[in-house]
Amino acid sequence: MLKKILVALDDSGIADRVIETVHRLLLPSDGKVILCHVFSTSNSIDYIPADRPHSEPSATLYQQVEKQLQSYQSALKVDSDVELVTGDPAEEIIRLANIYKADLIIIGSRGLTGMTRIVQGSVSSQVVEDAPCSVLVVKPA
Repeated sequence: MLKKILVALDDSGIADRVIETVHRLLLPSDGKVILCHVFSTSNSIDYIPADRPHSEPSATLYQQVEKQLQSYQSALKVDSDVELVTGDPAEEIIRLANIYKADLIIIGSRGLTGMTRIVQGSVSSQVVEDAPCSVLVVKPA
């Protein structure tokens, strides 16, 4: 039975589709959903420490993401948490799955192919490979 689901969301535009998938699942009343967002340190010089006060514009980005996750959270019918962390996205998603002892990870795929996928990497592929539980990858429409 799926009791704890970690939902990894990013700013790639597929987040709404991932949340729709969560809503379609039949979760037990004692289930829990953990909505997470990882601020990547590898793609940007702007390191956004999620556990410290933020200066502009980092604070604005952090607040926007937090507000979006809280709006998703308010629509859930089960207990939920929001996790905002900084680091390597795949590693942090797997770390959170271990901490929460997740039964399932739901993650979006940007649908990258060819050189773009090689250069940018695929977080969803790495999570599928290294996750301690099953992973549901939501593809773009």
